[in-house]
Amino acid sequence: MTHTYQLTGMTCSSCENKVKSNLLVLPEITAVEVSKDNHSATISMDKHIGLDTLQQALGGSESKYQISPVSHNEMVEEARSWAETYKPILLIFGYVTAISLVVSWQDNAINFMLFMRIFMTGFFLTFSFFKMLNLKAFAESYAMYDIVAKKFGAWGYIYAFIELGLGLSFALNLSPVVVNWVTLIVMTVSILGVLESVLNKKKIRCACLGAVFNLPMSTVTIVEDAIMIAMSAAMLILM
Repeated sequence: MTHTYQLTGMTCSSCENKVKSNLLVLPEITAVEVSKDNHSATISMDKHIGLDTLQQALGGSESKYQISPVSHNEMVEEARSWAETYKPILLIFGYVTAISLVVSWQDNAINFMLFMRIFMTGFFLTFSFFKMLNLKAFAESYAMYDIVAKKFGAWGYIYAFIELGLGLSFALNLSPVVVNWVTLIVMTVSILGVLESVLNKKKIRCACLGAVFNLPMSTVTIVEDAIMIAMSAAMLILM
């Protein structure tokens, strides 16, 4: 995609070269054309880059170079970029939710206990499947942020099988109390590392779908873990 921006502050050829080189440092940007006479920058990128990121590349809000959109709606592009980035997770949650609703629809009403059990079955089986595709790569990625995997490397391998076991247990409705307690504990431990990474604004890869998709660590990962924690807690309470 290519966007045109208004870019003020350039007064000479050196300014043009500096702006161009600073923007080309961003890995998603493939080409940059700037003009001090037109106060413009035309940027080609593999995926949309937020205005804040572009401004930071130019020296931040205090820089003499100030960039603003001209040819596109920044909010629309941000939303489109977000949806494209998290498309795999959104599709998985959509499919799992739809199937859970269909299966749990009984006597013209939703059986919420059944809905949560089927949802968690689909969640754990799907996510463990993607981890199993490249278990070694998942374990290495997971060790970058998980508080247990950082100290005990084998935990990444164990965690994938725990997810598989939980998925099968929910599917067969085995020992619901024990399984929900294990889910609550495991997911609570898992979310701690995610929270630390997001709050510290660490730009690392999320290993929730293994090494198949290059998903950034974000609040989406927190929501994903929080849903599992909330559902397991709710099922324990309702039992």
